[in-house]
Amino acid sequence: MRAWTAPELPSLPVVGPPVAIHDTATGSVVATAPADGAEMKLYVCGITPYDATHLGHANTYIGFDLLNRAWRSAGLDVRYVQNVTDVDDPLLERATKVGVDWVELAERETELFRQDMHALRVLAPDALIGAVESIPLVIALIERLQAAGAIYKVEDDLYFSVTADPAFGEESGYDRATMLRFFGERGGDPDRAGKKDPLDCVVWRAERPDEPAWESPFGRGRPGWHIECAAIALEQLGSTMDVQGGGSDLVFPHHEMCAGHAQVATGAPYSRAYVHAGMVGYDGEKMSKSRGNLVFVSALRNSDIDPMAIRLALLRHHYREDWEWTDDMLWVAVDDVARWRSALALGAGAPAAPVVTEVLAALADDLDAPRATAAVDAWVASTLGTDGLADTSDPDAAATLLPVLDAALGLLL
Repeated sequence: MRAWTAPELPSLPVVGPPVAIHDTATGSVVATAPADGAEMKLYVCGITPYDATHLGHANTYIGFDLLNRAWRSAGLDVRYVQNVTDVDDPLLERATKVGVDWVELAERETELFRQDMHALRVLAPDALIGAVESIPLVIALIERLQAAGAIYKVEDDLYFSVTADPAFGEESGYDRATMLRFFGERGGDPDRAGKKDPLDCVVWRAERPDEPAWESPFGRGRPGWHIECAAIALEQLGSTMDVQGGGSDLVFPHHEMCAGHAQVATGAPYSRAYVHAGMVGYDGEKMSKSRGNLVFVSALRNSDIDPMAIRLALLRHHYREDWEWTDDMLWVAVDDVARWRSALALGAGAPAAPVVTEVLAALADDLDAPRATAAVDAWVASTLGTDGLADTSDPDAAATLLPVLDAALGLLL
């Protein structure tokens, strides 16, 4: 599957500090470094393309874009992989509801997602892989799990036995009652008769009437959601990645199940850290398709909103924070982008070197974008004199700051 066109990263005159990130599994901020000295390995769970990219999506992908950029600022190579779940129940249900072919719907919304990510200057993944094209990988992984005794049948569907992974539950840290609640709420089937454990998840769904299906050694059918990501990650990143990322609603069951599949198959830890972005609300509730309270990136772009203002509005919130979007946040960001550009257009300005140091340090400290943008705000205020006399003592201030704003924060000003 084709990714979007990646923006070019300007080279920086300084190397950023080592990056530390919050790990859900340990509940602490942990240092990151390539295990083999070669490259950082990042997998971020992608969209199910049955509707347009909303600001909750954008918040997650910009958060992990900051991680990608912070590693690169620190002089590291990065291999970044993302999936697209281009066949799954929500997509099929949406296609049926609106009377559109499910393939057409998936292709259309995936292309819109590419356009939104390009506009927001999110670095493109090295591999963007759809569920459909990964079916051979899924089949091979299921066969490995069968050989390990971790797969069983319920009618014609295949299930993964969570007890096969001794580490099951360590990623989320949830107790069983919480797991059961989230499993039922997030696509699982804890009440299905015939399962060995209510938490066991489907890895191969046998063909149903009017649903797409593919040939396999287990009969015609399609992959379960969790096994798709595990198969792609193992193929693209090897047995252990550095960071498994996604929204906090993926902590369980999705990331727990992915880890279980991979760890039973390989005997190695699935990821060194599990990193999760917070949820964005609107009108008092989490922004989601089911609630219909969505603010679409494409709609804002089509209303002539500068994508850099959208990005800045999101950067003003820490990636792990749950927060609520308001229109006022966007208009403040629109005005601030204009103000930042005015200050940078002067060329000279307040001393830039301390700002560079602070921006890179903030992002290396668990991607603290609010702290980084506050440093730029302070520089702009000093340069324009809005906090007193204008300071233009650094003749090369703009030339120093522009590449850092682009490379580290993804803001092309």
